[in-house]
Amino acid sequence: MNEENNTPLVSVLVPAYNHEKYVQDAIRSFITQTYKNIELIVIDDGSGDSTFSKILEMKEECENRFARVVFETKENEGTGCTCNKLISKAKGKYVALIASDDIYKPYAIEKQVAFLNNNPEYILVVGNQENIDKDGKKIYFDKNVNITYDENLAVYKTTEFLQEKRKINFKSEDFGEYSTFLAVGNYVPNGCLIRKEAFDKFGDFTVDAPLEDYWMMMQLSKYGKFKYIDEIFFSYRLNGKNTVTQDKKMRTMARKTLNYEFKTLKNINFNECLPNVKKTYYLYKFFGKLAKFCKKYELSCKYKKFKNTLK
Repeated sequence: MNEENNTPLVSVLVPAYNHEKYVQDAIRSFITQTYKNIELIVIDDGSGDSTFSKILEMKEECENRFARVVFETKENEGTGCTCNKLISKAKGKYVALIASDDIYKPYAIEKQVAFLNNNPEYILVVGNQENIDKDGKKIYFDKNVNITYDENLAVYKTTEFLQEKRKINFKSEDFGEYSTFLAVGNYVPNGCLIRKEAFDKFGDFTVDAPLEDYWMMMQLSKYGKFKYIDEIFFSYRLNGKNTVTQDKKMRTMARKTLNYEFKTLKNINFNECLPNVKKTYYLYKFFGKLAKFCKKYELSCKYKKFKNTLK
């Protein structure tokens, strides 16, 4: 775990669940990283298939490659609980939380570490992502946002649709700004590298905030800046079972997560946060009260009008 020569330890954390077909590909993408000082921690969340057996098959190879290896399995408790256990075991300066069916490009961690080492005001760095299907083939989206394998028909090849839909320029200062998450939801691509110390500033993942990525991004954005590098670092697998493909469920989970966030804001120490967080909180509080007042006024007018019809 040598941190000399500007190579701090990176903790790659993998919550694994029912990915027997993909988990070894994910682990191989960590093995082939050009950055060397990595520890790998994988916790299987009570998979109903052979995911953990597939993980154990790679133990010797991983022990020969990584500074430290931890492979564990447990009863199914959900992604949030699994992530809490992973973070508690991490010893690195930087943390990468990766799903067990996704793939890191070989150069990704090296470039992310270089950026964070040189930019202490940033808490997170992420690159562009490509999308792949269940068989690992690249997929794109046409003008109607339907999947296509023909790059010539592609209108959205990487994160263009996400930027357009969320109205966020990833190359601007708006990227990762706290208020944007309250306004449009989560939009940060997958494959982030995060300062481990950031997790000490906020509480554990919780079932009260069921969209773990969204909740985590809101917390991180309170304490540091985000950087987007317009280079593909990550392959995100769309296999038909992702939460992101379930629109109705996604909206319900997002509302629940946002409601929990507003509750936590009531007890936050704004002196520890970036200045824009306090400003954002009071603006949302003001407009929330204004909206309630307008609603009450509207109902009052309707009631008076109704009373007048009875005379």
